[in-house]
Parts: sequence; C-alpha cells; structure tokens
Amino acid sequence: MEDLSRRIITFNQNRLPEMVQLKYEAMKENVFRFYRGTNHIFYEDLAQFSNLPSSPSSWISGDLHLENFGSYKSDNRLVYFDLNDFDEALLAPCSWELTRILTSIFIAFESLHIDHRKAMNMAQLFLKTYSSKLAEGKPDYIEPKTAKGIVCEFLTAVSKRKQREILAKRTVLKKNRLEILLDDPRHFELKKDLKKALTEHITTWLRNDGESPYNYKVADVVFRLAGTGSIGLKRYAFLLKSLNDVGEKFMLIDMKQSTSSALLPYLGIAQPAWTSEAERTVSIQRRMQNKPPALLSTSVFQGDAYVIQEMQPTKDSINFKLIKKEYRNIYQVIDDMAMLTASSQLRSSGRQGSAIADEFISFGQDPGWHDVILNYCIDYAWQVKKNYDLFIREFQKDAFELKDQKPVSANLYYAGIEK
Repeated sequence: MEDLSRRIITFNQNRLPEMVQLKYEAMKENVFRFYRGTNHIFYEDLAQFSNLPSSPSSWISGDLHLENFGSYKSDNRLVYFDLNDFDEALLAPCSWELTRILTSIFIAFESLHIDHRKAMNMAQLFLKTYSSKLAEGKPDYIEPKTAKGIVCEFLTAVSKRKQREILAKRTVLKKNRLEILLDDPRHFELKKDLKKALTEHITTWLRNDGESPYNYKVADVVFRLAGTGSIGLKRYAFLLKSLNDVGEKFMLIDMKQSTSSALLPYLGIAQPAWTSEAERTVSIQRRMQNKPPALLSTSVFQGDAYVIQEMQPTKDSINFKLIKKEYRNIYQVIDDMAMLTASSQLRSSGRQGSAIADEFISFGQDPGWHDVILNYCIDYAWQVKKNYDLFIREFQKDAFELKDQKPVSANLYYAGIEK
C-alpha cells in the first residue's frame, strides 16, 4: 500500500495542495470515483501488460469512462451527445481507450450494485458495436433528431433548456448586480489582485480572440471546483454580460488549466510538438468530436496554459443511478457510447501519425483480440477494488493529509483565494 500511496501523492504533488485534499475526499465516495481520480495508475499498470493485442495508433481522449460522455451546445447552438473530456488526449494504441471504458463499465456497475452478468453483457455489447462501427469505416454522431431512447429524451430536454435556467442555479442578484453564487460548494472567492488580473485577461480575450463571444464584458469570476481527476488544477468560472442596449444577456464560461497528459510517460509513440498543453487538448478535441462545444479556445495566463469554453452544466451526462433498473435504456446508452468511441477514432484517422481508416476497418473486422482485452478489464476491475479498499484504510490513517497546512473548509482556499 505504501507504493499506492506514493504513486497517488507523487502524481498530485504539483497541484494546488488544499484542492488536492478535496480530490482525495471525493475519491473516498466510492470505487468508481476512485477510478476516475487515478487515471495515471490505470495507464501505468496497462503499460506493463505485455499481452495487450496490437492495435492501430489513434487519437484517444485518454480518460474515457461512462461519465465522460455528455451533451453540450456547439457554436451552431445545436445540442450533441459525444465524448466530452480531452484533458489527457494523446496519440496512443486505440485499445488503450477501450480498456479504460470497458473497465469503467465493470466498476460503475459494481458501485451501483448491478449484477455482474449485466456488466458483462454491456461490455460485450460495447465491443460488438465498437468493432462493427470501425468495420463500417464511417463515423456517425448523435443529435436530438438521430438519438434514441433515453439519450433522445435527454437531448430533447437539454435543447429546450434556456440559458436563464442555468444562470438561476449558478448566480445570485446582489444590490441589482448579478454575481456567481458563492454559496455553491464548487465556487470559491478570489483574492482581489487575482480577480482583477483574471478579469483583465478575459477582457483581452474577448477583444482579440476569434472564438470569443461578441460584445461581452466580465461581470464576475470565481475559482471553480469540478470533476474528479482534474481537481487540484487551476480552474475559473466567468460570468459575462452582454454590452447590447436591448435587455440583459449573460453567459458562463469555464477556463481550465492544461497540464501534461498522465499517459505520456507510458507511451512509446512520438507526439506532435504542440505549442502548449491547451493546444494539444483543443486540437485533438476538434478532431475527435463531430462538433466542438461553443467558444472552445486556448489562452495563457500567468505562464499557465488554459482551455476556455462555454460552461456546461454537470448534470448534462447520463446519470446511471437513475436508470439502473431500466435495462433497455442502459443497453441503448452503452450502444451509443460504443458507436461514438469508434466514430471519434475514424473521424480523426490519418492525422499526424494516426492510422488511416483502412487499418481501423481491419481491426474492427478481427474479433480475435476481444477476449484478451475483455479478460484484462475484468481482472483489472478487481484490482481497482483492492486499491480502493487500501486507499480508504490509508486515508483513515492520515497518509494523505497535508503536513503543516490548515485543513480545507467550504468556500475557503488558501493559495490565492479568500473568503
């Protein structure tokens, strides 16, 4: 266990210390949350598995699991359901993406107390649909008009949702001025100097970046806590106000620090020379998604690279807790996710080292690799459960506690943020 503790602490050592404590707290919640927070351990272990079948090189999201699919609005204001997290994206064997998502099925179903037999059925379905779509050689996408089952209901509801509904949950009116809600445990107030610097930075972005919204100004900014694996990175939420004379319009944007992919140390595949980690993230995202989210852009603030995009509500991913008893809906969702995974690889094929479509077609037509990958994922899911149990025991022994630091409390961050 000392090795597991060391691996986790070492990986997170360069992140904001107090925020990392919140990450560890989140990882305690259940084994699936722990899995989400230890992507680096997953790939370190996978790289040592010598029997993994050879597979085409592909652009992959790098952290594909059941909660990294979701809906978002693109610049055309249409709603899409697709892969939606590319922080770890790199050029890698396409089987690496498969092992991550298939293992997540076994772990998530275990967390939800869904029968292991059903998890096996869903993993096999994923492999079948993924391979079939690769063999077809033609990428596809999901929007409200093409969606089926619960994804259709989900996207239809999202497409009807108004911006004011999102704002109502994230903002508060104070002295006739709209501000981001600080009572939300995911939001932290910034020190005045940092808030001013961020406001000036985004003001410049609004004036000069072609991806920025037209005629808006910064109304407020806070530190934002979101996700699991990314907790500890610098992340900010901005409230923008329209400068148009007619009515008051607001929008929320997210600015998230980009760091080196957790997969990079374990890959033997040459990567492009990106100008920044944010450029890597956004470039690969644009290749893999059918349509990127609104305002997707990059920026550099105080020496750190950031990805900027319109803020998407956290609820815009499928909640498996709500459909755990609806087998037909789970079946359709898994089928859609498999199709989208294969489509993302086909869509980005032939780019800067990625295999061409013919190689993916051949890989999809060959079922000989299915059992090896499936068996690895079953075995590794049990290893994750063992790691989680050990993590909980070590956490209770204060192995992950910050030394000589004040504990983190709600809405209080000591490294640049104050209440």
